[in-house]
Amino acid sequence: MSETIFSKIIDGEIPSHKVYENDYVYAFLDISQVTKGHTLLVPKKPSANIFETDAETMKHIGEALPKVANAIKQAFNPDGLNIVQNNGEFADQSVFHLHFHFLPRYENDVDGFGYKWETHEDELNDDKKAEIAEQIRAQFD
Repeated sequence: MSETIFSKIIDGEIPSHKVYENDYVYAFLDISQVTKGHTLLVPKKPSANIFETDAETMKHIGEALPKVANAIKQAFNPDGLNIVQNNGEFADQSVFHLHFHFLPRYENDVDGFGYKWETHEDELNDDKKAEIAEQIRAQFD
């Protein structure tokens, strides 16, 4: 598998706002911040999609999913949370390294048809993103 932006983030070649890490997974703020606290969870062992991911890696992802979800819930008390995972270009996957989006949902972010995929990266500077990441990260301490 070729190197992706996510493998570069895991290796520290590209900076990120980390919220959680163990030997198997890495979670960090999504740069787009579709909603406040939008976080990505990626396995450290790369695979392009869920079809190519081994059971052991999925076990570690499965253990991390509720930990990250609960940290986001404790940090921001969203009204709900979507966990989105796309597989393949036709399914809107744009980075071919398995990843899960955590999208906190707030009552005022709904347009009647579910969440809008509107990015807010230009509205939040690095200091604000660091503050959001710290609020989530603090829930693990």
